[in-house]
Amino acid sequence: MTDVSEIAATLRALLPRAHAPYSGVQVACAVEGADGTIHHGVNVENAAYPQGLCAEASAISAAVTQGTARLTRVYVASSLPGLVWPCGGCRQKIFEFACEGCEVIALGPDGEAWRQTIEQLLPSGFRLDPAQVRRS
Repeated sequence: MTDVSEIAATLRALLPRAHAPYSGVQVACAVEGADGTIHHGVNVENAAYPQGLCAEASAISAAVTQGTARLTRVYVASSLPGLVWPCGGCRQKIFEFACEGCEVIALGPDGEAWRQTIEQLLPSGFRLDPAQVRRS
């Protein structure tokens, strides 16, 4: 199992790289693939709010780009004083790439680590069978 304190330190070091001029909240994420690889991302905001990227989406994109399609753990840290959990949209993104029982770990500023499975965070998430998706 990955050392949570090492991941937390890496995410804290990545927080200043986040681009959050509108919310002022920097978020960093690490996703761990079933293959053991770890990929990172930070939030990237822009004036067209829905067009920005959450840290979780950035990290998932990095994982997929490198060939990792199944996630076992997702770690999230922010510049806020408390814990931050993924937003609803990111919960669905995680759900679609997650192995069953994938842990989502919120890392607090004082070293605390709170764990939930993605099924606990998004009990009604859905997965699409790519063979069932109609192409136009």
